[in-house]
Amino acid sequence: MALAVKTNNLTKSYNGTPCVNNVDLRIPEGSIYGFLGPNGAGKSTTMKMILGLIKCSGGSVEVLGQTMNDKNRLEILRNTGSLIESPSYYAHLTGRENLKIVCLLKGVADKEIDEVLHIVRMEKQQDKKAGHYSLGMKQRLGLAAALLGRPRLLLLDEPTNGLDPAGIQEMRELICSLPGKYGMTVMVSSHLLSEIDQMATHTGIIDRGELIFQDSLAHLYEHSRKQIRLRTIDKKAAFRYLTEQKISCRLEGDFLTFRDMPDDRLAHLMEGLAAAGTGLLRIQDQQQTLEDIFLDLTGRKVSL
Repeated sequence: MALAVKTNNLTKSYNGTPCVNNVDLRIPEGSIYGFLGPNGAGKSTTMKMILGLIKCSGGSVEVLGQTMNDKNRLEILRNTGSLIESPSYYAHLTGRENLKIVCLLKGVADKEIDEVLHIVRMEKQQDKKAGHYSLGMKQRLGLAAALLGRPRLLLLDEPTNGLDPAGIQEMRELICSLPGKYGMTVMVSSHLLSEIDQMATHTGIIDRGELIFQDSLAHLYEHSRKQIRLRTIDKKAAFRYLTEQKISCRLEGDFLTFRDMPDDRLAHLMEGLAAAGTGLLRIQDQQQTLEDIFLDLTGRKVSL
């Protein structure tokens, strides 16, 4: 499997304290790689090291088959695009004029501007002053700038940050189209787990600076724990009974949810619930959400 990004023991320390610790990323070419982690886990720092924006304290970064160093960094970056944190722009210039400046800096022909404006669906807004753009339009302008030069690798840090639901959906559709239509590999970080769930083919989860999971999203779900959803007439009595049986459960509307278990143990539990007079109405399997899996892996409830 060809890799667009490969890191070996990638480490970044500040004052002797590692904020990224021995991270080995493997990002397949043509994938959408969702990079997940709590605030302060090391997502942005890792992405900046991949781009050479900050120097690593240890380890190595390989991008598109080349090990990055001071001599070849600019050559490698010509094949990458990035949107890290808030996009920079000149408020007094139009969107198109801003992209012309990026073309000059990248050494890219102006004719590419029309193509990237089409990709991000900004043709009608290209002649407006960037200072008058909504947050969603500014994000799209930043993505358009990142796409100039037809990069093979795109790194997006929180691309849906601050967008309304319609803007989030539009950005998601744009990102999902890039590998198939343009042959790009996309690494995207987001605090919106549902968004990563809907667009990523692969994922890496970083916590406290360490990579705790990495694989395809399909493999993650295949090996995740299923859950049982239970509906009863008396949900408080059912909750009380399950708690007495040392079953960790939670109330979700009319349902009680707890982790799957062997069939014989589940059958015994259902007999006990019936005997306790809870009025069992429905029982069903449920696949864990990405958020559930994330919380299982990190072992804590956190603000992403």
